[in-house]
Amino acid sequence: MKIRKIGIVGSGNIGGTLGILLGRAGYEIFFSSRHPETLKDLVKAAGPKASAGNVAEAIAFGDVIIMSLPMKAFRELDAETRKALKSKIVIDTSNPYPERDGAIAEEARRDPGGTGSFVARLLSGARIVRAFNTVYFEDLKKTINKDGEKIGIPIAGDDEDGVKAAIELAEHAGLVPVVVGGLSKSKMFDVGTAVYATSASAREIKQKLKLK
Repeated sequence: MKIRKIGIVGSGNIGGTLGILLGRAGYEIFFSSRHPETLKDLVKAAGPKASAGNVAEAIAFGDVIIMSLPMKAFRELDAETRKALKSKIVIDTSNPYPERDGAIAEEARRDPGGTGSFVARLLSGARIVRAFNTVYFEDLKKTINKDGEKIGIPIAGDDEDGVKAAIELAEHAGLVPVVVGGLSKSKMFDVGTAVYATSASAREIKQKLKLK
């Protein structure tokens, strides 16, 4: 599939930064939040092909959706939003923090298939891919880590086109994709793992996760 349009649901530190990087790479970007009037600076930073509006508009707009919400917000998504996400490639960047998100984060952390499998059940019918959840947003802005190496992005997903989309977006954002495996393998780079919040290079990620 050819990706031209990216809808961003949740335009905070990660979603907003990715939107800027991908807008500068030439993609059409649609930022969204509950308060789209606050997104003017992001739109300006992402360039002439960027715009902003509500969540429903972002989902309808995107060839691919970047979902960058606090875990607690998933349960607040209404039936119409969930329906709109069905059959869409959804790149999920979320991380479960019990102190912020409450019980749903505890559930996600206990899931044997990791956060990716948990989100896939919450958003039944969406083509979930896990990516961009391990990088600190200030490092993401620079696309390189403290050692001067390009940041690696672990990716896990069961949908072939979804994984290809995540690879493409990582590369075009100036990062190095590292495909870990199917969606349940996302547990290898969840919160608390050896590569989480490290902004590690692809080389380091492969070493730490013992990938070939």
